[in-house]
Amino acid sequence: MTTEPITKVSIIISKGSLEGVYPGLIMANGARAEGIEANLFFTFFGLDVVHRKRHEHIKLATVGNPGLHMATWLGGVPGMATVMTHYMEHQIDKLDIPSIPEFVEMIADTGAGLYACKASVDLFGLEKNDLIDQVQDIITVGEFYERAAGGQIIFT
Repeated sequence: MTTEPITKVSIIISKGSLEGVYPGLIMANGARAEGIEANLFFTFFGLDVVHRKRHEHIKLATVGNPGLHMATWLGGVPGMATVMTHYMEHQIDKLDIPSIPEFVEMIADTGAGLYACKASVDLFGLEKNDLIDQVQDIITVGEFYERAAGGQIIFT
């Protein structure tokens, strides 16, 4: 059995936390490095990644995050999200992984498409000028599917 190679991926980023954002960015970067067409679709809290005032302040979700292996109540202690975010950013930096704003810019520079979800933009009362310059357009879900046609869709 022969398998067709993947030539296009469309990645949906719907979370606005470090652990919700980095997997999609790493997948998009890896796709572009392999010559695979990549599109990123930012929806709901994933819009924070491309929001001018928020993209530099993405935090680790500490409350109810089973991957942290700590009690849920401990994640809610004031300052815990900040402490854990700084720790995770330090670990990411040690691995020479770019910050989220740098990563997004780098991925856009490789020719990947960056799109904001129209329904989410409308829901949060945003406009195009609220988003970073790398966002090519605000599109509907239908337009996202048109761009994704013939490729794989990854939801992070």
